[in-house]
Amino acid sequence: MTSHTARPFGRALCAMITPFTAAGELDLDAARRHAAGLVADGCDGLVLSGTTGESPTTTDEEKTALLRAVREAVGGTVPLVAGVGSSDTRHTVRLAQEAEAAGADGLLVVTPYYSRPPQAAVEAHFLRVAEATGIGLMLYDIPGRTGTRIEPATLLRLAEHPRVLAVKDCSYDLLAATRVMARTSLAYYSGCEELNLPLYALGGAGYVSTVANAAPRQMRAVLDAFDAGDTDGAARLNGLTAPLIEAMMAAGLPGTVTAKALLDAGPVREPLQPAGREATGGLREVYEELLAATA
Repeated sequence: MTSHTARPFGRALCAMITPFTAAGELDLDAARRHAAGLVADGCDGLVLSGTTGESPTTTDEEKTALLRAVREAVGGTVPLVAGVGSSDTRHTVRLAQEAEAAGADGLLVVTPYYSRPPQAAVEAHFLRVAEATGIGLMLYDIPGRTGTRIEPATLLRLAEHPRVLAVKDCSYDLLAATRVMARTSLAYYSGCEELNLPLYALGGAGYVSTVANAAPRQMRAVLDAFDAGDTDGAARLNGLTAPLIEAMMAAGLPGTVTAKALLDAGPVREPLQPAGREATGGLREVYEELLAATA
């Protein structure tokens, strides 16, 4: 099983939102401020242009500009993982090469979506990206969105490639994750906040969290307590974060929408719609309760 020292991209990673201006344009100044704030509050890795970062509705040029701006803001203090996933292998390869040139430390590559390729094609897709750059890959397994999971047997084969380093796991299959971790050196990052602590306890490397946009210190504290040997404290802190996790990720609105509502980080791009007043009020109430409980 992997140990907690196998953390190629950090341990407490935020899946960062992409701020926009009121007119809907990329707000690079806000992105710099937000990234610097996340690092100051305990994030030791940032994932840019993932789903939380609204990658389906940002242009390739905007993705590169965002990466360069965040690199400028945080310097070399934390790894930056660039989301380069698409349903088109050629496009994904091009995005990967552009991200490497812009200073990414790693690449988040999701399973091609909608077309539902068979496992041999999924494997070939990831290998094409791995061969196209010189930086490490974090494979994103989220079958609920893509329609296709990365089967454990496929992960075992992909783990043999020297640049396939990690998995962002949203498969909701802890048994499969345990089996793969036991047989490979892949670093497993939880992509589902409610499973951050369980996966970490099984040998995971950490998490990639949307909720960390709003509560980076509180999300990291759970892992800090576990690493200190305080499992009871980790469970207690995990329980304190649960209402916010539920409100942001399981209340019917995408995490991007709820995170931006809490942070006043500008609009979301269509087809997403902003949270209404009632939803925003409920989010703030839960958020303020967490802040008070962890002050």
